Amino acid sequence: MLKLSSIYAPINEGLKGVEDEFKLVSESRKQSFPEMAEMLDYILVGGKVLRPALSMLSAMCFGTGIKKVLPLATSSEMLHIATLVHDDAIDKADTRRSRRTVNSVWGLEKAILLGDFLFAHAAEVAAETDNMRIVTLFAQTLQIIASGELKQAYASFNPDQSYENYLERISGKTAALFVMATKGGAILADASPSDEEIMRSYGYNLGLSFQIVDDILDFVGNAKDMGKPVGSDLNNGTVTLPALLLMDRYPENNPIKDMLGATDRSAHVARAVEMINSSDIIDLSYKEAKRYADLACQDLSKLPKTAARESLYQLAEFIVERKN
Repeated sequence: MLKLSSIYAPINEGLKGVEDEFKLVSESRKQSFPEMAEMLDYILVGGKVLRPALSMLSAMCFGTGIKKVLPLATSSEMLHIATLVHDDAIDKADTRRSRRTVNSVWGLEKAILLGDFLFAHAAEVAAETDNMRIVTLFAQTLQIIASGELKQAYASFNPDQSYENYLERISGKTAALFVMATKGGAILADASPSDEEIMRSYGYNLGLSFQIVDDILDFVGNAKDMGKPVGSDLNNGTVTLPALLLMDRYPENNPIKDMLGATDRSAHVARAVEMINSSDIIDLSYKEAKRYADLACQDLSKLPKTAARESLYQLAEFIVERKN
């Protein structure tokens, strides 16, 4: 299986730059606000840094250096982290990536306020591109994400959902940030409108593929690899692709509908996980993830042949094959 370390080879220097920018955010507050600095040190670490990588690789496809795209890369990752902080607070989640969440360490109120700070700081960093289209793209992305989360909240514990509803939700939840990264990289590289569209399409479809795999892993992964309990999305009332397929297959008698109306959900969730894993639903879900990964890559051949373009191909393959 491909490793991110090899896929990221063309942009290692740039990713180190994002890490350095994150350190500056906390270090600048160590004297004036040590409590916030501690929270920032805790949250601004780790992860796959997919969004910064996509920003840099997109720009490099058109011959633009890492320095020009560093603010966009930093902003996209900070915006992503802010959404995770708020998601965990809303879900009252205890763990993420095998670590305690901000809300479980410092409480819900402080977690929400930290997320607000990260949103605002991400906007400030995006403005450092000195590109009005990037600032507008950032604002539009944040609106899409917020709308997607609201749609998920309204759909929570609702059994009457369609595949189209699901796609609309994950478009806002995940694909929008991928688009900000890839389209933003193309904008900063002064790519042509047609090349910009190739990168937008790549980011959008890759984001869908990534989220579908995430939703599969919620049923087939283990708690250690995933950093959260198996079936946690379903337990929180979020109906994802494997759950939709199970409800479609057993419209009258399935544990998901029972779970959505129950007070004690654990037994229903466990049965749903078992039924999904003992069927071909996981295979069907992976095929859908692969379909979107292929759609992401379908026009990359029109771009100049570069190491960055090859990394984009490899990243699509990695996203479908990953285990966490």
